[in-house]
Amino acid sequence: MGRYVVRRLLQMIPVFVGATLLIFLMVHVMGDPIAGLCGERECDPATAARLRKEFGLDQPVWQQYLTYMGNVLTGDFGTAFNGQPVTELMGTAFPVTIRLTLVAIVLEIVIGITLGVLTGLRRGRPVDTSVLLLTLVVISVPTFVTGLLIQLLLGVKWGWIKPSVSAEAPLGELLVPGLVLASVSLAYVTRLTRTSIAENRRSDYVRTAIAKGLPRRRVVTRHLLRNSLIPVVTFIGTDIGALMGGAIVTERIFNIHGVGYQLYQGILRQNTQTVVGFVTVLVLVFLVANLLVDLLYAVLDPRIRYA
Repeated sequence: MGRYVVRRLLQMIPVFVGATLLIFLMVHVMGDPIAGLCGERECDPATAARLRKEFGLDQPVWQQYLTYMGNVLTGDFGTAFNGQPVTELMGTAFPVTIRLTLVAIVLEIVIGITLGVLTGLRRGRPVDTSVLLLTLVVISVPTFVTGLLIQLLLGVKWGWIKPSVSAEAPLGELLVPGLVLASVSLAYVTRLTRTSIAENRRSDYVRTAIAKGLPRRRVVTRHLLRNSLIPVVTFIGTDIGALMGGAIVTERIFNIHGVGYQLYQGILRQNTQTVVGFVTVLVLVFLVANLLVDLLYAVLDPRIRYA
């Protein structure tokens, strides 16, 4: 197991370098960030030259990237164009988005897996058909439509929730935004769990457990569910980074000042340091989540061993 972890960590290095290089190049073709600093009026040549030298934009792109990666290894993600260190922006944004993502993941696991198990054990019955139709509707409707509709009905019309989340973003106020963020993924988890349960239900080891006279609950929880969760864990693990990066729509709807809000502001103002810094951390989240998912395989299925 130890050698496998070390090997996976070494494999992450070229993936991390390639992903950050691609992001760095994509951000630098968005436009001239110096022009955005001067507003609607064009910067005079002297001011533009001074700003480019101050932020290192007068260097070739490859040299800028090497300088940036060297600073990242020391924990320095640069300075935003407003003079605020990017790490300070991360310190205020990431805790909010992490709480929102945790709410979304918990809802995915609790509601999605529960509905998937119920429909998988009752395949072809009315409850199965109803849940399949409901998840199909959720998947078909864009997230921003779901968010705006829930905000209008629950927040504005009926007054059950606050239309926008306060600056502190407590967990209680993040329940509905978390549900909106997790809605599509929740529907996929339900369908994936249902399919896996229905397939493994006909497996020999399940029939053997039933023939031995084991209680139905133990057969489902210890044998059927444990083996059926492997593809679900894969999906949820890769979905963690996607939820954190894709929270930009949900955070804009409910006025949550998290990672999505900072990315939106950085792209809008062509603030390359902010965008690259935040996306670099999201890449690390993706890589670590995938590693944890691979390690969980051995916990769910004892037959899996890593050399």
